[in-house]
Amino acid sequence: MSHRFFMHPLSSDERWNHLKAGVDGVDSRLKLCGTKRKADRSFHMGTPTLLENPFCVHDNGHAHNNIKETNFGQDLSMSPFYHQCYSSVLDNPASSPSNVLKLSNNPFGQRKMQRTLSMPQTTVGDNSLLDGVDVTIRRVSSTNSFPKLRFRDHIWTYTQRYLAAEAIEDAILETGPTKHEGNVDGMHLVQLLISCAEAVACRDKAHASNLLVKLRANALVFGSSFQRVASCFMQALTDRIALVKPLGAVGLVTPAPNLNSIGSEKKEEALRLVYEVCPHIQFGHFVANLTILEAFEGEKFVHVVDLGMTLGLPHGRQWCSLLESLANHHGQSLRRIRITAVGPCVNRFHIIGDELEAYAHELGINLEFSHVESSLETLKPEDIKTCENEVLVVNSILQLHCVVKESRGALNSVLKTIHELSPKVLVLVEQDSSHNGPFFLGRFMEALYYYSAIFDALDAMLPKYDTRRAKVEQFYFAEEIKNIVSCEGPNRVERHERLDQWRRRMSRGGFQAAPVKLVAQAKQWLAELKVCEGYTIVEEKGSLVLGWKSKPIVAASCWKC
Repeated sequence: MSHRFFMHPLSSDERWNHLKAGVDGVDSRLKLCGTKRKADRSFHMGTPTLLENPFCVHDNGHAHNNIKETNFGQDLSMSPFYHQCYSSVLDNPASSPSNVLKLSNNPFGQRKMQRTLSMPQTTVGDNSLLDGVDVTIRRVSSTNSFPKLRFRDHIWTYTQRYLAAEAIEDAILETGPTKHEGNVDGMHLVQLLISCAEAVACRDKAHASNLLVKLRANALVFGSSFQRVASCFMQALTDRIALVKPLGAVGLVTPAPNLNSIGSEKKEEALRLVYEVCPHIQFGHFVANLTILEAFEGEKFVHVVDLGMTLGLPHGRQWCSLLESLANHHGQSLRRIRITAVGPCVNRFHIIGDELEAYAHELGINLEFSHVESSLETLKPEDIKTCENEVLVVNSILQLHCVVKESRGALNSVLKTIHELSPKVLVLVEQDSSHNGPFFLGRFMEALYYYSAIFDALDAMLPKYDTRRAKVEQFYFAEEIKNIVSCEGPNRVERHERLDQWRRRMSRGGFQAAPVKLVAQAKQWLAELKVCEGYTIVEEKGSLVLGWKSKPIVAASCWKC
């Protein structure tokens, strides 16, 4: 079965989801430190070419099926693999990187990758054909004393290679196919990042430190979009390697009480700029407000419980917009609206509450603002004061991923508390990416691809030397990257997960999906926002997903008890 599965080209999101689903099932005993394993029958996985079969397809989109025998006994170490992969290109800068990876305009999950000519341990024969060259792949002599790799091991290795290919593609897209020297530099930067991440995963501090020196010389804060995102990952790897124990010690990373050295004022300014420049948070507010307005239709007493108050964003921007809509459409029937903020930022909530009450008074709306000083993990149903004949909704904007831990206890407790409140609707907005995997290297690759898309969008929205862009990247997104890459255990709170995983978690918590039928309004809102071309909004299984050039960024969904 594994042979037929991998012989097909990766031509759909469904097949990619099958690959990704297998990563979480990889045996923790599988080492990425150069361990070699051999098996009796399997296909070749030891090639140094990044786009080797099964992901490599011909231009007509059909996979090559004439390979009869294969060589197994691959080295699962990532550094030797990427070093061999790039050697032919780096040694010959005149060659176009497009020969290594053919680009297309197809959405993610439908890209075709070109086969390279390099294949190790092959001999010319008459029985098979590979890119116009007759090749017969024969098994090399090997012992059978090593344990056989399982199907999930195939999934792990090929998933890592595909993620690496995506990162390389973004680097090539950054400079264009005609700038050979820039392409080589971009691919070399990817190689350095992956090699350094592998060295960190293997606790090889000496090798990782040498690679970090090279990264500092190439990852520029005011360079190309990929150079800038590489600088953030370089800083994250620097923080992590400082916490890595020696090879002989037990464990991997010591607890880090506080890795963030950025002041609160800079963080607040960066959050404000993210809201103004990027449509990510505004998209969540727009979908949430339309859903809340629909739930409040014809009601007299309504109540909103806001988890985290959107990270304490100043002026209560989401609720100012909601109050305006209520005044225009529900002014006659609405008699009172209550807003309860949940979080530790008491002083900030006081300021936001006073501003909202004053604004509601100008609009002729009776608003009661209150707050609960509590984290989400310690929140109890009795902390929220509810009234009879009152419609309750719960609003969570980029909050619940912070309570996703290694065990599901913390999130289940929060969902149980929300469920006991019996809200009419729960609005959930989260980052749509898998940054909570059990393996560091896989999590690193996912984050590299995700934030490369975000930095590419910032590159299109703001000029190169705009200080706003530098603040957004270095004081907001770089902090998320550091937390994902350099922290472990309870210190790692940026545990973003994909929309499908959130569906499973919410279903286990007793919630039922409520389809969001606002795709037309959302697309119109995005067009009126006039951010820049490249952002897309699509409907996926009843949820709305905001993406950059088909790469999912933020997903909004609604749930009922």
